[in-house]
Amino acid sequence: MLKYLPNALTIIRFIFIPVIIFYIFTGNYILAFIFFTISAITDVADGFIARKYNFVSNFGKLMDPLADKLTQISTLASLALAHIIPIWILIIVLSKEFIMIIGASFLYGKDVVVYSKWYGKLSTVLLYFAIVASLLIKQFDLPEFYSTLGFWLYCLALTATIFSLIMYIKDLYNKGFIDKQDLNRGRSS
Repeated sequence: MLKYLPNALTIIRFIFIPVIIFYIFTGNYILAFIFFTISAITDVADGFIARKYNFVSNFGKLMDPLADKLTQISTLASLALAHIIPIWILIIVLSKEFIMIIGASFLYGKDVVVYSKWYGKLSTVLLYFAIVASLLIKQFDLPEFYSTLGFWLYCLALTATIFSLIMYIKDLYNKGFIDKQDLNRGRSS
């Protein structure tokens, strides 16, 4: 039974997505913060349990990162639509994820699995803190200083996001999964 716990935690994260969205749009930012934080804790817990007890499954390999990305993107989209954060923050994150999906689709045919690296985890953690800051600043109507601090947290998170994209591409290039001739042809087109 314990063997299915990581997958159950992943499913809980999917269930929390509409709950977080609901609380953002109803203006209950503290409950959005609580569910978003529980979601993040279950993300850490399911990965830890799966690795420690060797409960890694194909379901988890696919659905765990999907739950993470859907939670982040839906929360950012909700914050942008509620005019809490600027839309360009969402656009940058969506663009990065779109490029990663295209890259993963390309690599899928080559039987290559891209594992999370420290820079990917760093960008996720920074984005988490930026989202939490937005929710708490809005909930408690904090002074302008905190809004500015929240803005700079997003800038830091987005810088880490772009850096991680570049590093993933560089890593694949160095391992020979990206054809140098294809890149050169792309430049001359």
